[in-house]
Amino acid sequence: MMDTPADIKYETSKNTEEFIIVRTVSAALKTDGVVRLAGGITNALSSYILRKELISKGVKLSDGKDGKYIIDVFVIVGYGTNIPATAWDLQTNIRKNVERDSDIKIEKVNVHVQGVYIPEQED
Repeated sequence: MMDTPADIKYETSKNTEEFIIVRTVSAALKTDGVVRLAGGITNALSSYILRKELISKGVKLSDGKDGKYIIDVFVIVGYGTNIPATAWDLQTNIRKNVERDSDIKIEKVNVHVQGVYIPEQED
């Protein structure tokens, strides 16, 4: 059976950096203990100038060995979160979420906890 142009486009789009970033963000935000992704100064300037949030906020993608990718994810965790367990879950969830539906291979996932969110107490 021959692939239709739509099938070819779908398969090709699965291997883009945008696909990896979207899947990484999705997995990170679904991980217990993660409150939000943290962007650096570049994200802050870009969102100020462009007046919109960047899709890659909190995610850095690098080329690894043998065509694999290295993902750095920058997160804010909730107060009382077991940080090592959350980091482990993040690494596992991101790797599974990216590799499950594509032929993309991840060399490693680096988790950078940028802060702890402490909710304000109501009086």
